[in-house]
Amino acid sequence: MGKNLYVVLYDFTSASEKALKYALFLAKHVSVEIRLIHFANDKNKAEESSKDFESLKANTNVPSGVQLSTSVKVGDLFTDLEKVIKEYKAQLIIMGTHGMKGFQRLYGSYAMKLITSTEIPFLVVQKETKIEEIENIIIPVDLTKESLQVVSIAGDMSNIFNSKIHVLAEKQNDEILNGRIKIRMGIVSKEYEERSINAKIKFLPSSGSYGKKIINYIKENNGGLIAIAYHSESLLPQFDRFAQDLITNKLDLPVLIMNSKLASSLYF
Repeated sequence: MGKNLYVVLYDFTSASEKALKYALFLAKHVSVEIRLIHFANDKNKAEESSKDFESLKANTNVPSGVQLSTSVKVGDLFTDLEKVIKEYKAQLIIMGTHGMKGFQRLYGSYAMKLITSTEIPFLVVQKETKIEEIENIIIPVDLTKESLQVVSIAGDMSNIFNSKIHVLAEKQNDEILNGRIKIRMGIVSKEYEERSINAKIKFLPSSGSYGKKIINYIKENNGGLIAIAYHSESLLPQFDRFAQDLITNKLDLPVLIMNSKLASSLYF
């Protein structure tokens, strides 16, 4: 990956502090500019936040070669984010959360709308997320081609950390559906083989909760990052809850998530 711009949504909470720390950690591995963005309700609060940003920058240890900039916007995070992201041409948005309760309290019913309001991928970290090298990236997919949209950027993350990628899918009892998922996995395998990325294809048993099986696999294989594509037409039942459970996973792992519907023209 070349010179990139990573946007960190910053609200001066401990969760957003972790998001900044994670962005700085990524910056040690890839040439990047980090821009902190805060949305204020009015001009007075915007001026206060700008001063707070000046103090934050003065007390932040920024890696050599990394540019750290800040921006305060008067507006609403949920309605104005996409416009701001397009203005800065960001490649990644990094956001912190306090887990499921904090995720719901901070974003309410707009949680997934925020993450899927733009074609730019989100990287969500929790307050307790460890900042460490990522040895294994876990990608759960389903029967839809949309679930494959995260494959390319997950490959980029693999190149940054020299990580192994594990692509997970459930075995299907129906032969036709099982054949379809095997085709999807074959597409992914070919993509990574052509990019010389170390990848493993794994079919999980058909019985039991897919989410629980994913978490168990992560535990057994030292997973360091979960990568998923969000698409409202997913064949997975209650996908919003499925996605939120992974984003706020109890292992506190960072989660890379993108809106596959908006990004459908980018990959595959």
